[in-house]
Amino acid sequence: MAGAAVSFLLLAFLVLSCLLVLFPIPSCGDYSCPTSLSSSCSNVNVSYPFWLSHDPNQTNSYCGHQSFMLSCQDHIPILRLGDHSYRVLNINYADRVISLSDDDIFFHAPEYSCFRVWRNVSLGSNTRFAYAYTNVNLTFFFNCTDTYSGWSNNMIRCLRYGGPKGNLSSYVFSEISNDNSLPRNCAGVVVSPVLQSHVFDLSANLLVDRYAGILQTGFELQWTGDNAGANCADCERSGGRCGYNTIGDETLASAACFCPDGTIGVSPCGRRRKQYKGWMIGDVIWVIVGVIIACLFLIYLRHFRKQGERKDQAIQDFILQYESTIPKRYNYTEIKRMTKSFSDKLGEGGCGSVFKGSLRDGCLVAVKILSETKGNGEEFINEVASISRTSHVNIVALLGFCLEGSKRALVYEFMSNGSLDKFIFSKNSIMEDNKLSWEKLYDIAIGIARGLEYLHRGCKTRIVHFDIKPHNILLDQNFCPKISDFGLAKLCLRKGSIISTIAMRGTPGYIAPELFSRSFGTISSKSDVYSYGMMVLEMVGGRKNYNNARVADTTSENYFPHWVYDNLDKYCNLKISGMSYETEEIARKMIVVGLWCIQTKPENRPSIGMVVGMLEGDIRALQMPPKPELY
Repeated sequence: MAGAAVSFLLLAFLVLSCLLVLFPIPSCGDYSCPTSLSSSCSNVNVSYPFWLSHDPNQTNSYCGHQSFMLSCQDHIPILRLGDHSYRVLNINYADRVISLSDDDIFFHAPEYSCFRVWRNVSLGSNTRFAYAYTNVNLTFFFNCTDTYSGWSNNMIRCLRYGGPKGNLSSYVFSEISNDNSLPRNCAGVVVSPVLQSHVFDLSANLLVDRYAGILQTGFELQWTGDNAGANCADCERSGGRCGYNTIGDETLASAACFCPDGTIGVSPCGRRRKQYKGWMIGDVIWVIVGVIIACLFLIYLRHFRKQGERKDQAIQDFILQYESTIPKRYNYTEIKRMTKSFSDKLGEGGCGSVFKGSLRDGCLVAVKILSETKGNGEEFINEVASISRTSHVNIVALLGFCLEGSKRALVYEFMSNGSLDKFIFSKNSIMEDNKLSWEKLYDIAIGIARGLEYLHRGCKTRIVHFDIKPHNILLDQNFCPKISDFGLAKLCLRKGSIISTIAMRGTPGYIAPELFSRSFGTISSKSDVYSYGMMVLEMVGGRKNYNNARVADTTSENYFPHWVYDNLDKYCNLKISGMSYETEEIARKMIVVGLWCIQTKPENRPSIGMVVGMLEGDIRALQMPPKPELY
């Protein structure tokens, strides 16, 4: 069915192309355009789709698009947006970008250093223009009675004067982070776009001193148009003029070529019917060649891009399915703005990089930019799906996400103390770091266990994380632990805990044996318990287990769990002078629980709920587990 539809479209394309070549659109009476290819006003070149209303060569609106009329006033090109005039600084026809500036700024040039903005920029009903991503807003507050020392750098001192209500001040801001800290009781508030490249490199003081000059550099708008650019070039080279063929209120969907002899067609001027007859066979051959190339290109797309389309469609289907439950969706421009163009990098991992940012209300966030070449989007779907179903004090909160083509980002709450690994693997020992005492480590271990218990049993859809390690445990300002990075997580939709997965998931040193070989047992939430146990042992000893227990090692001397089991006192430094009985009890309890969690067979490990009970219970009720078997 799809193949027949494609064949029909290609046949229609072939027939239509031949008809257009053989029979150009006939003349339409008085509709004609002069031979001048373009006009200019000052140093701005004006050509299709723009046209000058007072130029004798461009007096007809159909010589350009009706929405793109310019006027040349005192040799200055002017574009009307709504009810106000804007000076045209430049027109980039290749990128379809026009640079504008409020004409009032130039009109008051002698005093522009203390110029006051009188109005917001409004595009009005001209929907063919849109703000370019290169803009940023300047916000002006005029004649305010409120004063605050924090606004002093943003005060426009030349606009400060004594009014009937006392001393009135005016301010200008390039970024607004918290509406509650902005001036109030002001006579007027105006927002004007400017080029962000002229603002981000300036301090607040320089911004106040140079804001009028920045307004003179203007802002940029993009315009949408038809795809007739190549036809217009051919038309103009042949002596014609590109425009819109209008009859009454009807406008053709594409541009037409207005020739000097009064004819209107879609092909270059100068050709006549007798020439087409002589070239008919060649033109048809070229059309057929074009159709063949188009067919080959379609086959290429279907063969090499089908998989990519399925992946993107899967993500889009997910977004639509969970639109009411997933967090806020941001576009990529908003992501760049909240991270100040990715200027503050917090870290980097296999899935992407993390940057510090802030929302419009001033709330700090961590923005994770996923690698564009990473997998098929499964990690993106998993992370959004997993965390959007959770709400727990020990699970990091997902505040939003971005999905724009190949660009994917996740917006998390900001954890001021970073990840756990930098505390337990730092050069300073744990006992010397008063921030992470044994009591604090103990609280962190219990918090992580409670977070895992919630994932395994507490939330609506049970989740197995598959990548529990110190790097994925974040600490807030109070060192409360939060589980993060759900890129490898699996959702359990049924009551059973057995999970089906083909690829090995996790980080070496923390991967449960059953993920290497099914001979050890089935994959379940007990796989997270194993990773948790390895992490707890690292927290106690302050050393990475993977350096001492590589997967290929076969001797108990090098096997990390065996070494801990045989060197219990040495491992947790219990012989340090001055260690209290309570501290010794905490260290031993964490080690015994950790050894129970890393039992080789899943059925010998406790559930994460039992782990919480063991940590919070009496150590005298804990028995030493059997020595873990070698892989």
